[in-house]
Amino acid sequence: MDKSTIRVATDVGGTFTDLVCFETNSETGDVKIVTAKSDTTPPNFEEGVLNVLKKGNVDPAGIDFMAHGTTVVINALTERKGVKVGLITTKGFRDTLELARGNRPDFFNLHYGKPKPFVERRLRQEIPGRMTYQGEEMVPLDLSALPSILDLFRKEGVEAVAISFLHSYANPSHEQATMAEVKKLWPEVAVVSSHQITREWREYERTNTAVLSAYVQPAAERYLSHLKDGLIKQDFDGSIYIMQSNCGVDTIESVSAIPITMVESGPASGFWGAAELGRLIGEKDVLALDIGGTTAKCALIEGGEVRIMTDYWIERDKSSAGYPIMVPVVDLVEIGNGGGSIAWVDDFGKLHVGPQSAGAMPGPAAYGRGGVEATTTDANLWLGRINKDYFCGGSLDADMGAVETALAKVGDKLGVDKDEAARGIIRIANNNMVNALKLVSLNRGHDPRDFTLVAFGGGGAMHAVALGKELGVKKVVIPAGASVFSAWGMMMSDLRRDYFVTHLVDLAKNAANEIEQLFTQSEAVALKQFATEDIAADRVKFLRYGKFRYQNQEHTTEVLIEGAITDASIAQITENFHAAYEHEYTYRLDAPVELVGIHLVAAAEVGKLEMVEKPVTGTPASEAVKSERKVDYATQGIFDAKIYDGDKLEPGMSFVGPAIIEDSGTTVVVDPECKVEVDGYSNIHIHLQA
Repeated sequence: MDKSTIRVATDVGGTFTDLVCFETNSETGDVKIVTAKSDTTPPNFEEGVLNVLKKGNVDPAGIDFMAHGTTVVINALTERKGVKVGLITTKGFRDTLELARGNRPDFFNLHYGKPKPFVERRLRQEIPGRMTYQGEEMVPLDLSALPSILDLFRKEGVEAVAISFLHSYANPSHEQATMAEVKKLWPEVAVVSSHQITREWREYERTNTAVLSAYVQPAAERYLSHLKDGLIKQDFDGSIYIMQSNCGVDTIESVSAIPITMVESGPASGFWGAAELGRLIGEKDVLALDIGGTTAKCALIEGGEVRIMTDYWIERDKSSAGYPIMVPVVDLVEIGNGGGSIAWVDDFGKLHVGPQSAGAMPGPAAYGRGGVEATTTDANLWLGRINKDYFCGGSLDADMGAVETALAKVGDKLGVDKDEAARGIIRIANNNMVNALKLVSLNRGHDPRDFTLVAFGGGGAMHAVALGKELGVKKVVIPAGASVFSAWGMMMSDLRRDYFVTHLVDLAKNAANEIEQLFTQSEAVALKQFATEDIAADRVKFLRYGKFRYQNQEHTTEVLIEGAITDASIAQITENFHAAYEHEYTYRLDAPVELVGIHLVAAAEVGKLEMVEKPVTGTPASEAVKSERKVDYATQGIFDAKIYDGDKLEPGMSFVGPAIIEDSGTTVVVDPECKVEVDGYSNIHIHLQA
């Protein structure tokens, strides 16, 4: 009789698809861990998932629990590979999408053009009916024009319908009635209403979110369906959950209905994993850094909690305002700096790294697939930081001739040799990443010296020590299985849903009952949804947050609310807001405070992995040394570094740099005089002074 439980997580990235498999013996508690990587396979992403399962020798028939993260939504949006959408909105508000906001990033550009809406004007149709901001019906809903609107949509080839009415966050009944009628008149079409996604105000953001969700729904639903069918064909009969942007997982059925919630599912799982790892090792204040093949992403975790926001935008840069997506997303900063980021020299002789990337094809010059541009990976190879004889875990022969040619081209433009060009690429890449880490820490009132840097992804461990030194962090931690850490993070995630409700009320003693009732109602809605998935109420845990501001301000600060809200607790909640506001903005005001809305987190465990600490073996670290080579540390000079086999490191081992730790997916660069310790979970702790 099989006494093992098999949990699997797969993560589809821009370059690679990752796998982590945990096989737990239910009698002994022993855990066997399998990791694997394979190429991502656009546009049929499900093939990459099935490929990586095969590469890791994981039989879908034996899987009990599976979590999956994917870039299919963000790819469909940025590559404009969604479907034609029709919008139904309140009479007089069809141009909300086009008017957008006045946030012109290129402020002095007289020829600036706002981002083009995802729905053409003729496909933005209006229906009479109006709610007030308090949710009271001002004008009755009139659906008499709906059949002719749907006829127009059919004629124009519309494949998905978005519904967004004014003030539906306060009362969604008009949207619900319209949605029901659309499904009745046109059962085949995909339809999304804004209230299904968010109950927050801000008309443009909410409408755009509904439109983008409709835009990707058919593609996402098709992808998830193909993935599920592909697994079932291989006799999979376990539970499959999809990673969300809010650091939780959700059922495949729920995600198929509102796919926009997984717009940043890949990064979210990594940052949730960093928070869980911090709790595990007693470091609850964490700066998390994820360096992949295309981008570097970072987030700040305070007190073990990942900050979640709904002010999320795509394609926002110095020349475009971008598009808002009002869904719960982990608060992160993303830059175009990864292992495949291309180094280039501008017309003024200045070196840049990224945001352009070599991607998976052709990839860095070292891949030998025709890439001719020098990348961060090529620079690390040339300087000996990556082992050319163990490139990609030995699965690929590094084309050092192509690397030399690519670096020489950069060096010629700069007037330096290949070595100096490679050092420059590393320094510029590090500088870009330090600036991103400062955006989530110093710029928000946090001192990096109070935090531990947790670095993961294929490139995180190569740059982490240099970044940690620049920021002055307490120490650097490289997780076990760092290259597939995002997939591991999914194994630690709960089935989670975030509920945001806009409701304005002055924060005074007589408001306690009104605010408590708002939370209670939202909790009842959450429990009802969980009940439809056979999750009992006693398994659901809640976290309450309030979104507060000083009266007459525009934006809010979120504050955790503990326990029931009473007249006695209002004063403490007010003081907590003052303190949080002062921490972020360095001052507080002597002004009345008001609640703008609530944020309720509802979560339930659905197969979370239990980590078991391994005992210290007493084996000396010298047993893990496999060789020695010269390594160029870019800013500190060239040293003879000991090369450690990452797979042979055991709990309790310690040593001092200069050193390199290699395993099949990660290279850890340890600077001179940095002390390394391996903990009971096989994580690598690097103290920045011996």
